[in-house]
Amino acid sequence: MSRLLHRAWADYLQPLLRRPDRLQIAALCHRGAADGGRQVLLVTSLHTQRWILPKGWPIDGLDFPQAAAHEAWEEAGVIPSGVTEAAVGSYYYDKKLRGGAPVGCEVRVFAVEVARLADDYPEAARRRREWLAPAEAASRVEEPDLAALLAEFATRAHANA
Repeated sequence: MSRLLHRAWADYLQPLLRRPDRLQIAALCHRGAADGGRQVLLVTSLHTQRWILPKGWPIDGLDFPQAAAHEAWEEAGVIPSGVTEAAVGSYYYDKKLRGGAPVGCEVRVFAVEVARLADDYPEAARRRREWLAPAEAASRVEEPDLAALLAEFATRAHANA
């Protein structure tokens, strides 16, 4: 009997009670480098100051590529020359909500070609930003799936050089 209850819990009840992953949208901001390769832009998170991509929650009235461009502007001062229509990848991380409860987040990443950076933008006083080679950026982020996505971008950037 206990085996039957365990199976019912594991196969039916636990999945119903598990919180669904939340969805965020991120911008993989990039530009050409002097050596012919690519560079990507990382920003610091607001509270822990770890290196991340500009990202946020979906925005009513904007599709995902537009939301990615919006986050790139707010968090990094990016003025884009283009945004991919399809996500270039995704990664997962545990976001701590107010009160400390973790919730799983899927982050869909859109490539944003940077025309230029503004000096004055909404979160300029709250974040740092830095241009890096994709492989270096991959070594600075904490999320393994994001590091893999950046390393893959480095391979693609090198292949296209």
